[in-house]
Amino acid sequence: MTERVRRTQRLLLRMPVETDVEFVTALFSRQELVAHRPDPTPDTPEESARRLARDMDHWRSHGFGRWAVEAGGGLIGFGGVTVSKEFEGLNLSYHLHPDSWGKGYATELVRQVLDFAFDDLRAERVIGLVRPVNVASRNVLEKCGFTLEREVMLHGAPTNLFALAAQRQG
Repeated sequence: MTERVRRTQRLLLRMPVETDVEFVTALFSRQELVAHRPDPTPDTPEESARRLARDMDHWRSHGFGRWAVEAGGGLIGFGGVTVSKEFEGLNLSYHLHPDSWGKGYATELVRQVLDFAFDDLRAERVIGLVRPVNVASRNVLEKCGFTLEREVMLHGAPTNLFALAAQRQG
C-alpha cells in the first residue's frame, strides 16, 4: 500500500474524504477554474460530488490517486496521478483554487507527485493533458521536465499531451 499522506515544504497531501465535497463544489463552480474545458460551464453540486466520489474510488481501487492539497491549514485543491484509460502512462492532473494561483504551489505539487509516481509507483511514464490556451499549466509542466509530445482530441477539443519518462540509472 502506498503512502496516503505526503508533505512538501508548504503542502500537506492527503487522501480525499467525503467532507471535502463542500470545497470541491465551491472550487468547480468557479468560472476561472473551468474556463479551459470544452464546455466551460461550472459543475453542479451533483457533478462535484461525483468527481469527489471518483477520486475516492480510484484510491480504493488502486491504492493511490489525486490527493486533497492543503496549505496553511486549509484545503487549496486536488492533484495527483491516476490510471489513464486513454493514453499510455499515469495521468497527472491538478486543480488549485484561484486564490492559490501564482504562489508556486502547482510546481511544488507536481514535483512531489512526480517523485511519488516514479519512486514509489515505479511508473515508466507520466502524462499531462493541457488545453493549448492554458499557458500557466503548460509552464508548470515544462518547468517540471515535461515535453510536448503531440496534440490529441479529448472530450471533443484539441489538447496538448505532455509526457515525462522515468529516468533510469544504469
